Amino acid sequence: MGHWPRTPEEAERVQREVAERVEIPTGPVPAPRTVAGLDVSYATDSDQIAAAGVLVDVASGEVVEEAMVEGVAGFPYVPGLLAFREVPILLRVLERFRGAPDLLLCDGQGLAHPRRCGVACHLGVLAGRPAIGCAKTWFVGEHDQPGPRRGERTPLVDEGQVVGEVLRTRDGVKPVYVSPGHAIGIAQASDVVLSLCSRYRLPDPLRRADHISRRALHRAPRRGSPEGQQRQPS
Repeated sequence: MGHWPRTPEEAERVQREVAERVEIPTGPVPAPRTVAGLDVSYATDSDQIAAAGVLVDVASGEVVEEAMVEGVAGFPYVPGLLAFREVPILLRVLERFRGAPDLLLCDGQGLAHPRRCGVACHLGVLAGRPAIGCAKTWFVGEHDQPGPRRGERTPLVDEGQVVGEVLRTRDGVKPVYVSPGHAIGIAQASDVVLSLCSRYRLPDPLRRADHISRRALHRAPRRGSPEGQQRQPS
């Protein structure tokens, strides 16, 4: 979107602009037939990063296509500004797919963000696709613990606004934090995430994308400075 920010101050301004373009429908949208799970991994001893995308058929769970891009983190680590490290390389991953996914599933936050613009919001707006953030850890808001059974959920509320749900994807296992990023509602976002969780806490496409990106870093030669390794809430 034109000039890519170079400072945290510029990035926060851009986030506010992108947040104004986020659309969260009040009712259900057409169920996605294909979902792309997207994840970025960071080297522990350099500024190298690798991003992977796994496109799956929702009905069958089968992997349709995989894509991976390696690069260098181009923005410093600042809490709440993860999108500016990850969105550029994730857009390159999406360009590798032969067909456009119906929905993007990001390892990170959507509306559950101080400026209502987590990585799923940013990527969804720029790519023009529905997007969901599914995070392993809490970032903002307050919530009760969901019940212990798979599918149980509680609202995630920040400053009086429901920004997502805390969703139990396996019986007795820690929940995940689901928040819509763009063009999908809160309840439907959780439904999609749950439908993609087969035997594990995290959705299958995200687990596979994480595996691919980590494997790429392990085999890649290391270069660069020690800055830029952290992968924290978006």
